[in-house]
Amino acid sequence: MAGWPDLTRIPPSLLPVLTGPGAPFELVREDVRGVEMAVFAQRPRSLPELLAAAAREHPDRPYLVLPERTVTYGEAADAARAVAAVLRSRHGISAGDRVALAGANSAEHALTIWGVLLLGAVVVGLNGWWTGPELAAGLALTEPALLVADEPRLARLTQLDADAGSKVVAEAVAGAVSFTDLVAAAAETAGETGESGESGSPAFEPATIGEDDACAILFTSGTSGRPKGALISHRGLVNFAMDAALRGAVEAVSGAAPPPAGTPVSVLTGPFFHISGLGPLTAVAPRSGMTLVLPAPGRWDPAVHLELTARHGVTQWSGVPTQILRLLEHPDLDRMARPTIRGVGCGGATISPELPRLLEQRMPGIPLTNGYGMTETCGLGTAISGPRLAAHPTSAGVPTPTAEVAVRDESGAEITDGRIGELWIRCPSTFLGYWGEPVSPVDDQGWYPTGDYGRFEGGLLQVESRLRDMIVRGGENIYPIEIENRLLEHADVADAAVIGVAHRELGQEVLAVIVPRDGAVIDPADVRAWVGASLAAFKVPAHVTTVSSLPRNTTGKVLKQDLRKRFDVPPGTDAANETESGTGTSADAGVGSGTAAAR
Repeated sequence: MAGWPDLTRIPPSLLPVLTGPGAPFELVREDVRGVEMAVFAQRPRSLPELLAAAAREHPDRPYLVLPERTVTYGEAADAARAVAAVLRSRHGISAGDRVALAGANSAEHALTIWGVLLLGAVVVGLNGWWTGPELAAGLALTEPALLVADEPRLARLTQLDADAGSKVVAEAVAGAVSFTDLVAAAAETAGETGESGESGSPAFEPATIGEDDACAILFTSGTSGRPKGALISHRGLVNFAMDAALRGAVEAVSGAAPPPAGTPVSVLTGPFFHISGLGPLTAVAPRSGMTLVLPAPGRWDPAVHLELTARHGVTQWSGVPTQILRLLEHPDLDRMARPTIRGVGCGGATISPELPRLLEQRMPGIPLTNGYGMTETCGLGTAISGPRLAAHPTSAGVPTPTAEVAVRDESGAEITDGRIGELWIRCPSTFLGYWGEPVSPVDDQGWYPTGDYGRFEGGLLQVESRLRDMIVRGGENIYPIEIENRLLEHADVADAAVIGVAHRELGQEVLAVIVPRDGAVIDPADVRAWVGASLAAFKVPAHVTTVSSLPRNTTGKVLKQDLRKRFDVPPGTDAANETESGTGTSADAGVGSGTAAAR
């Protein structure tokens, strides 16, 4: 099968040491929800097990470093138990309940996540960049038992008109508690009861958690145009962390990356409501003992990232390609970053061939890693790094150690001759389904049809197109129909289509192609304000152009491939040659990052 886990670069003498019987990454075949898959034999069975082990092994090691405080692994475990106790006693939260969280990355947000997980409850990660109506839609879909949020998110919800939300939303907002108040109450209660911090103490008895119990609902754009809630399991995130750790070990023993030395330290740019933030926070860091540096809330800034790198001895960068590119081009790079960095990882968007070349130029010898995955697989799929990436910069790489990737035609038959087809993934980290949808897209053999298209060439995956018409802007997935629906509500818009156009740093930007009503004149600034009043800033069109009609096929479907060909260069730019357009550029909505989750 094209796309079986690649461990060929491990020297034969070291393979048993890494993956053989009794080894740290021993691989075995086991039943996973009715399907036999490759899993790690020596694995924790839940996320709380990971935190408990980290607290035992290095209780005084910094876990979260923030501008105002540092939280060690031991302190995090103690505080999480206290938060869980308050959630249970004061708010009635128990195993299986959903708790919606909305806010910027913070210590209080992180500890609340752990409190929810210790109860066997489910974290509902509401997107911190959403507008009030979007937050309300997330609440209405998931019907949480409790909403915990920071002040900016609560303000957006409380400003909604009385008839803008359902009874579920109104009750959630009325009963909401802030992260700060929750954690403060937990600290006070722990002090009053003499909480010892030991598992099984009188103040808190942990829940029994199964590997395939749900731990989170993370939102991802779906074919309906409304965000869908992907149900993530404890097994999924634990396996994600171990799969990543084995890949790192393979790079080290094969000589493609420098061997680890000392405590790994990383600046966490992913928001907690993304897999790129929740995965490192709850799985990768506890599994490796990594220290996570959290910048102050606000828009992501490469200068701040570099300063934190120098101040805290950051050993690895992880982020969307946009962020890595801006770091490499920053004038302070040589002075502030090079001494400690041992590796750079990308995700969330396709990288340009320029990125690995620039990294080698600015930081020689530092390995770069990229890959292909999605929320529904906890980010697993394929990966590529080091010399292999340098030689094949446009490739998404080979399947990760516990993932299988297949290319299939429209009938479902596997394609093995290099032709393009739909990409299907099977792994232990595959999600449990979409919340509120009775039928899971995962088939009875454990395969998830991604809706993305690609092909294998020389054993390496080439991703040819993203999920149908999905736009990926700075790591944020944007589904055009949501913006199109908003545009069609505008009094001057007769017809509209939304596509992605290339952008050097963000990967893609949003372009709105509009057919005006008779006699109407489209003002791009007005269009952007109209969209921005209802949708998050990163969905607001950066470019607006007008046409007399949209290209359609015989069934009336807009031919977006024709629009992409016509507007392969954004209209209004120096390189464009458009005679029928009105354009403008919106204010930068920010690169996807947890620290930009407050605006």
